[in-house]
Amino acid sequence: MFQFPRKHRPLLGLDITTSSIKLIELSMSGGQYRVESYAAEPTPQNAVNEKAIVDADAVGEAIGRAAKRAGAHSREVAIAISGDAAITKVIQMPRSLRESELEAQVELQADQYIPFPMDEVAYDFEVLGPSEKDSEAQDVLLVATRSENVEQRRAAVMAAGLTTRIVDVEAFALENACRLMTHQMPDGGIDRAIAVIDFGASSTTFSILKNLKVVYTRDFAFGGQQLTEDIMRTYGLSIEEAGRAKKEGGLPGNYQSEVLDPFIDDMTQQVSRSLQFYLASGSGREQPEKILICGGCANVPGVADVIASRVGIAAEKGDPLGQMKLSSRARAQAVQRDATALLSALGLALRSFD
Repeated sequence: MFQFPRKHRPLLGLDITTSSIKLIELSMSGGQYRVESYAAEPTPQNAVNEKAIVDADAVGEAIGRAAKRAGAHSREVAIAISGDAAITKVIQMPRSLRESELEAQVELQADQYIPFPMDEVAYDFEVLGPSEKDSEAQDVLLVATRSENVEQRRAAVMAAGLTTRIVDVEAFALENACRLMTHQMPDGGIDRAIAVIDFGASSTTFSILKNLKVVYTRDFAFGGQQLTEDIMRTYGLSIEEAGRAKKEGGLPGNYQSEVLDPFIDDMTQQVSRSLQFYLASGSGREQPEKILICGGCANVPGVADVIASRVGIAAEKGDPLGQMKLSSRARAQAVQRDATALLSALGLALRSFD
């Protein structure tokens, strides 16, 4: 069942994807966040399929290695399920209900919004505040998923010798992390539309934020794995050799023109297409004022400039760690190298401070 923390407690933000397992621990002092520990491990082959964990023990071993290498203090983690696997609905409830009455009322009404048998569902809710639709009502966020989506993650965490304290949704984690990039947004993102594109290994999330709240999100199959496979095919390398060459360099002189430039073209087309989908998704949609590019692909040299010039919107590589301190245990080089790919892990780690 989803759990919203009621008091401050240190948590490890744990992001599990098809390509990597990232684990980060934050602290706060004097109103400033600090990275206490960080580590990443490759995801065992075939252990995660389209964001579903199919080998919890193998994933658990990788999580355990990451936790040990990070030297993390906390043994409790916050994890997330994919947005595709979650049902989210804002419902209205009478403001007069006491907490116990509200819980009972949500339970009674939940099956109206969840298209699965309730005994197969994990769900939770959070009061958002007074409803704009009804002065006598309050808005309540209902979040649900199939129990198996939660249990497979809990099993992997348990196999690592850790405890699952929070189960979140990736879209909420991303929204949470975006407040770490307000220094890159016009007016800190207040009353502004900002696009955030998080390029993963095999999938990408395109989000629009208004007042730092996600108002539109779209996931699509595209990511850095495509560039790795292009390198593999073009130069006859194994997938491991291609991945290493992509990060470390040393590829032939025609790499830029033959492989990298076409990949950047594909990235740009994906951004342009996502913007078109967003603008066509409802009335009153406005062009975002800035694009923040995150994920591993954000480190492709010059990609932000190319996207900006072709879509006509200012673009910049996202920098969620820009205003953070790093502890001596945090392996600064690794944290800085992976910074653009840490949105989900950071957003989960920030749940410590709710």
